[in-house]
Amino acid sequence: KAVNLILPDALKNTLPPLDGLIFLPSTDSGSFADEKSLTEAINATDFSLMIGDLSKNSITAKAVGGACQSSEKPLLIIRDSVDLLTTEVTEKTLMNENLIIFASMAQLQKLFRAIYYPKVLLLSQSLVQVAEALHKFTLSYPVSIITLHNEQILVAKNGIVNVVPLEKSEYSPLTIWNGELAAKIVAVNLYNPNNFLAATTAALFA
Repeated sequence: KAVNLILPDALKNTLPPLDGLIFLPSTDSGSFADEKSLTEAINATDFSLMIGDLSKNSITAKAVGGACQSSEKPLLIIRDSVDLLTTEVTEKTLMNENLIIFASMAQLQKLFRAIYYPKVLLLSQSLVQVAEALHKFTLSYPVSIITLHNEQILVAKNGIVNVVPLEKSEYSPLTIWNGELAAKIVAVNLYNPNNFLAATTAALFA
């Protein structure tokens, strides 16, 4: 497998020429500016990871939202990529079965509110209540959800929710968001396509 890095073209003159670098049109602030080119780059891969650290502006939010809606290949988003999606999210976006949302509970709260989902997520809820909400949400929408609640990692797809105690993994409440786990999830799923729940759960111990 080859790994490509998709970057805004504002960075083109700051990096040495290397194989695997793909530059796309950027905004004045140096983030992605074009929905079409971002979507095409994602669709040209087997699996994409949108790791975040993007400018929080409406142009980039539109590009990210459009790519999440139109992706024809698996796309995992994490960190502020989720925040950008939330500003543009529609029910149509959440009908994309290729979209994987790795989000904090606070981000999921905003996502649920953005589409007026009737179930409310609260940080004070029990693990069972959160699992039940994710069960119903992923029955309504074919996206996949990964989150952390009460020291438990929840992985949800098609109404099935796997729960893994954080202490059983090698991650902490802080390191789970640094991108390492997200990258492992992508790698394990690349070699185990069509078995997202099992592959993603296995990545927690990889």
